[in-house]
Amino acid sequence: MRADARRNYERLLAEARRAFDEHGIHTSLDDIAKQAGLGNATLYRHFPTREALLETVLRDSIAELGSTAQELFAAESPGDALATWVRAAVAHATTYRGLVTALMHSLKDETSELNEACTSMQSSGQQLLERAQRAREVRADLSPTQLFALIAAAAWTRENAPDEADQVLTVLVDGLWPPHH
Repeated sequence: MRADARRNYERLLAEARRAFDEHGIHTSLDDIAKQAGLGNATLYRHFPTREALLETVLRDSIAELGSTAQELFAAESPGDALATWVRAAVAHATTYRGLVTALMHSLKDETSELNEACTSMQSSGQQLLERAQRAREVRADLSPTQLFALIAAAAWTRENAPDEADQVLTVLVDGLWPPHH
């Protein structure tokens, strides 16, 4: 990439992060380009879709969540490792307003530019869940799909009912443990 193209790319990413943080993921792409001091054609040349831009903005945090999962595989308590990862996944899914819904849709849409990252995230969670279940440290009747539905619910609550978010996350994590724990 030419130096000027690289600068434009980085300006667009910086502005997208700021705009997503301030207005959520549905902010105007044209406004992102304008605030970056560039034309919308430049934005679309680098990022042909909103999902392409969002995937690039999220790439580092998704990789970090994957690294967290890898580190947690070595944790002594598989149940505690899963609980730690669930908290990190909820925090990740609420990085920007509207993100949790986009992530859940992308998980089911194999054509989505976010699908690969979402599938990777789900795989990490599934491996941690299965490890904790083998150790009998979490409920045996919890499926990976149910776990991700619960993570999405906790993330949705953080975004839409923030006063209830901590309690919902506590109930979610407490609910991971097997009955009579």
